[in-house]
Amino acid sequence: CKMGMSRIDEGNYKSASEYLSKAAGLGDATAHYNLSVMYREGEGVEKDEKKELRHLEEAAIIGHPFARHILRVTEQRKGRRNRAVKHWMIAAKLGEDDSLENVKMAYRCGLVSKDDLASALRAYQAAIDATKSPQRDEVEAACNGLGLGSRFLSNS
Repeated sequence: CKMGMSRIDEGNYKSASEYLSKAAGLGDATAHYNLSVMYREGEGVEKDEKKELRHLEEAAIIGHPFARHILRVTEQRKGRRNRAVKHWMIAAKLGEDDSLENVKMAYRCGLVSKDDLASALRAYQAAIDATKSPQRDEVEAACNGLGLGSRFLSNS
């Protein structure tokens, strides 16, 4: 996955797709997520909605929280509110900020029970606590200082 991300940074999307495909074949959630972005945008690969969704689903199943969040958006656009809320809950429990805020909003609208909200809050906090480290804070600060966006997320 790291080689694929390096190729993305260089703008070599064709090579990135090859490296990411190999990493995805080995079960790397971030590789699956980034391939879904590439298939959506048509960068290094031909645009393909089915492949985009397949890689997005694989990333979510393996545990990529932002992929889960994007699946929620997809389900909501298709009018599948219950499935969308389930994706919010899972993504929030994985530590995804936007999904937690959406779970809170769903609670206020009566779509999520008080017990489910409490469970999501506890799991969210546990996920955040599990990822805290001085090194991670330094890298995040450096990336923000360089103005690097989060379009391609690297968790590895």
